[in-house]
Amino acid sequence: MERLGVYAVNGKMKAIVKHQRGYGAEMQMVDIPYIEEHEVLIKVKATSICGTDVHIYSWDEWSESRVNPPYIFGHEFAGEVVETGSKVTNVKVGDFVSAETHLVCYECPQCLSGQYHICKNTKIIGVDTHGCFAEYVALPAVNLWKNPSDMPFDVASVQEPMGNAVHTVLAGDVAGKTVAVIGCGPIGIMAVGVARAAGAAQVIALDLNDYRLNLAKEMGATAVVNSKEQNPLEVIHQLTDGNGVDVVCEMSGHPVAMDQGFKMVTNGGRVSILSLPVRPVSIDITNDVVFKGITVQGITGRKMYETWQQVSSLLKSGQVDVTPLITHHFPLEDFAKGFDLMIEGKCGKVVLHP
Repeated sequence: MERLGVYAVNGKMKAIVKHQRGYGAEMQMVDIPYIEEHEVLIKVKATSICGTDVHIYSWDEWSESRVNPPYIFGHEFAGEVVETGSKVTNVKVGDFVSAETHLVCYECPQCLSGQYHICKNTKIIGVDTHGCFAEYVALPAVNLWKNPSDMPFDVASVQEPMGNAVHTVLAGDVAGKTVAVIGCGPIGIMAVGVARAAGAAQVIALDLNDYRLNLAKEMGATAVVNSKEQNPLEVIHQLTDGNGVDVVCEMSGHPVAMDQGFKMVTNGGRVSILSLPVRPVSIDITNDVVFKGITVQGITGRKMYETWQQVSSLLKSGQVDVTPLITHHFPLEDFAKGFDLMIEGKCGKVVLHP
């Protein structure tokens, strides 16, 4: 396989490295990656911190079982193509791109039927491979999404997580329906905006964090519920005239909140689960699933590339404005400040600039 030379005089770059099997990360000088004939090298202009990155930084049970330090993590970004492999035809030097973060095999039964987002052999950038918390990142050209030239770098960097929100909300019809978004992390907050843009009659946001509930209001929530101070099932009962919500988008992963989600959904409704509980969750299958006749969906990633088209269109049209959600910017060197804010829940989306 052809391997191309590195881009830059000294061949070194700054990168945030998950350096040990424990809490934290380090800023290091590392080699700029080589690219192969099917890959491109991208100069990162903006990279945003995801909840998955926080799991890795904090070193919880999930990350302990999944990732293998030392390596560069991070997977949400926008940047400029600075070098292309000899077999790359879909992008060129100078293109402004973001990336689909699932590396798929294109050979398993799911891929062969067009369901790339549930590829049996998926690897995730910044989880299973080196990521984008760096000045440069090398990726397969097939994973790149070309951005409009006038899109701000920070907005372009959050399209990947917005894709998760779009996939979750639009996994069924929401027009004219009542939608509950449980868990107002950044993706949950984006789900609020997507549901409003898709014509939901009510969008009820539930969380324990008033800061993030206020962001959900800015993104269009018609009602917010602090589940620590109010009984969410009683509030939902009042807001829906006792009928329950038509759609639940579960973004919290908390066992109590998930159980409440199944209890608040109406008969024949839908529960779409994007969250990743770290332990098994107890659900009353008989009364809250079977007798209700509901649809339960597991949501992973984004449909390739249908969801990216939806995200791009929603942003370009102005139907969804994510700028209220992007609350903090830091130089790459100040990454610890961003992670501290994420862990404390005192932010929306944190964007780092190499």
